[in-house]
Amino acid sequence: MARQHPLDRVRNIGIMAHIDAGKTTVSERILYYTGRTHKLGEVHDGEAVMDWMAQEQERGITITIAATTAVWRNHLINLIDTPGHVDFTVEVERSLRVLDGVVGLFCAVGGVEPQSETVWRQAEKYSVPRIAFVNKMDRIGADFYSVVEQVDRDLGANAVPVVIPIGSEDKFTGIIDLVDDVAVYYEENDKGMTYREEPVPDAMKDESHHWKQHLLEKVAEVDDGLLEKFMHDEPIADHELSRAIRKATHRHLVCPVLCGSALKNKGIQRLLDAVVSYLPSPLDLPPVSGRCLEGEPLERVPKDDGRLAALAFKVVTDRHVGKLVYVRVYSGTLSAGTTVLNSSRRKEQRVGRLLRMHAHHREPVEALYSGEIGAVVGLGATATGDTICAPEHPIVLEAIEFPAPVLSIAVGVKDRKQRERLGSSLSKLAEEDPTFVVTVNSETEETLISGMGELHLEVIIDRLKREFEVEVRTGAPQVAYRETITERAQVNERLVKQTGGRGQYAHVIMKLEPLDPGQGFEFVNKVVSGRIPKEYIPAVERGVVDIMQKGVYAGFPVIDVRVTLLDGSFHEVDSSDMAFRACASRAFKKGFMQGQPELLEPVMSVNVVTPEDFSGPVIGSLCNRRGTILGLDTQGNAKVVRARVPLATMFGYATELRNMSQGRANFTMHFEHYEAVPFSVAEDIVAERKARTGKKSG
Repeated sequence: MARQHPLDRVRNIGIMAHIDAGKTTVSERILYYTGRTHKLGEVHDGEAVMDWMAQEQERGITITIAATTAVWRNHLINLIDTPGHVDFTVEVERSLRVLDGVVGLFCAVGGVEPQSETVWRQAEKYSVPRIAFVNKMDRIGADFYSVVEQVDRDLGANAVPVVIPIGSEDKFTGIIDLVDDVAVYYEENDKGMTYREEPVPDAMKDESHHWKQHLLEKVAEVDDGLLEKFMHDEPIADHELSRAIRKATHRHLVCPVLCGSALKNKGIQRLLDAVVSYLPSPLDLPPVSGRCLEGEPLERVPKDDGRLAALAFKVVTDRHVGKLVYVRVYSGTLSAGTTVLNSSRRKEQRVGRLLRMHAHHREPVEALYSGEIGAVVGLGATATGDTICAPEHPIVLEAIEFPAPVLSIAVGVKDRKQRERLGSSLSKLAEEDPTFVVTVNSETEETLISGMGELHLEVIIDRLKREFEVEVRTGAPQVAYRETITERAQVNERLVKQTGGRGQYAHVIMKLEPLDPGQGFEFVNKVVSGRIPKEYIPAVERGVVDIMQKGVYAGFPVIDVRVTLLDGSFHEVDSSDMAFRACASRAFKKGFMQGQPELLEPVMSVNVVTPEDFSGPVIGSLCNRRGTILGLDTQGNAKVVRARVPLATMFGYATELRNMSQGRANFTMHFEHYEAVPFSVAEDIVAERKARTGKKSG
């Protein structure tokens, strides 16, 4: 089947915004007005087509990206609806990597909100052209011009209205199109499907003229041809203005701003017009860059008969078709049944079926052409960020960078039979989501799952139960504490056992000394005159290491201790490796308890980047967590708080910081060193540990 829409009539766009700005409602209207759906799905009813996951419908939020296609003015629009919650920022990141343009959505009341800033910066990182849509103009407190000012000031975008509202709140009746110089009114009785264009009302002619001049000035500043006409008061045709806006948008010199109310079915058709008129096709953008297998830079231009280059940007486990790999084709044609090379893994794979996605519904196609987005069945060894290309013309495209997870919890199963299922289910979920990481703590034998926040992990747990039928129990991860001594101790230990046959005999005299933090373990042999035969010395060291790994004081590994073997004795018949190993363990245990043991905890280096308004609460919160503030630096218009904080107190901090700073602060954390736990805290930890191990042994 040949391509239905020429490449210059393809638009790959995403909708991004802060949570609850109305992204999914806008997406639903786009599908309705383009004829893709025949019923308006509402988020509040749990019937939105794009929010198809049970978790999305129950919570009324978008959790995962949903892709669909629609046609408007004979242009193919590949649309991706992205989540607004910061926990699911990975979905925005991977979408922006493959999109050609973005609609930034802003609430007419809330304006530029914290996550609006985050997603806008993400779009800047990938140099994606943007237009803005101010939604919810019907809400009490709606202020279009204030939002335009915020977009201009807070996001550094050259925000230029191309429409202005007629009224606001309950008096919002339509919009004035500044490019076409017409007033647009939407019919209430048919869900806004039809609208009428009228001359600009007399009461708004001055305001309309002011903003039209503003539009002309802003665009003329970045377009020499338009500037010439503007300076000489020559008439500027609508198509000339539209072309200049398009060119300036592609170069990130202006950001066209529109407005409407998706819930009240107003302004969406003009938004679709703007997507077609101002956002780029794949032909308008520079060729995609990559490198050959040897590392030399390469480029691929978008053409159907070119060399195949596609990027896998999302992996989904589907219970009906298995593994689905979402791809963006940058060059060439991806055909069903062909053999392709996964150049990221140097592995050839066979393409099974190709699908065009409509949320979770699938439409089989024979091929995905240059510039298109779809899903592939059959690429079992492909992961997010991998490049798919022609085997004879390999290229590796730039992979997708993902933020590191910030929150961990421990998971387990109530039933041993489900342990295997838990492992395979977690592997599948980790394959889908690069910000979801699974690790097993070799010391505590706990399975830890890490993600971007509490909601992220809550959804993972819910999916484990619903989709994979694994009943999991969760708990806070156990901190990897350590033990050491603070004073020297010397012990004289003798092991004598007679069991009727050959007995056991070993005798050691050893000294224990504390070492400086970070020096680990040191074993020194000072036995002279063969008082203990050389062949038994390694057994003594192994006995010490055995008990150090198990722990003495609270059952945690021992560190930073020097053990010096001073003297001892042996028996010609009853001494053995096993006897000296057991004797050394007993000796170390006694000496350790004499050396005034103390508990050590991991201390983390924490850097918090926060707007200045929240630096006080941030410092207070870190101090409450037994943290030590090391310094306060300035980074642009933000403050950087540097601190050392015990790991045990940092669980739940990501959520607290987000709430405290309205989502505008972030932090990094890494291990620095071990430090003594305050005595009162240590007593509680030891008691809890003994209670836990007592229950296990019982």
